[in-house]
Amino acid sequence: MTSRISPFAPAALFGLALAARLAVAAPVDAPVSLEEARAMSEAGQVVLIDVREPREHANGVAAGAMLLPLSQVNQRVAEIPTDPSKPVYIICNTQNRSSALLRSLRNAGGYDHVQFVTGGMSEWAKRGWPMVKPGT
Repeated sequence: MTSRISPFAPAALFGLALAARLAVAAPVDAPVSLEEARAMSEAGQVVLIDVREPREHANGVAAGAMLLPLSQVNQRVAEIPTDPSKPVYIICNTQNRSSALLRSLRNAGGYDHVQFVTGGMSEWAKRGWPMVKPGT
């Protein structure tokens, strides 16, 4: 009996290898749920950094969040904690800016403990969760 290898075998193997690589990488880059971000922030177990701009902060921020507008990150990047024992969650209005900043930080190196929050502050507000005025 002669066995034949399917012409799709290389593609299938590539797909499996890619899936395995993504599965291994997922926990590092996986976004944080809004629920987890709120719970961890309120418990003081994470540094929550709000990268929205000041006009957006005026609508309210999560209590205890560090305000670091994306437009100021290049000048203030040293304020982002680099201690890997203290997780850092980045939040913006939706998740577009926070996920883009995360990619930049990862490319710079030394920020493997940083993750972005899905949904962002717009979803936080929709849920009616507590928000404070900046500086309070």
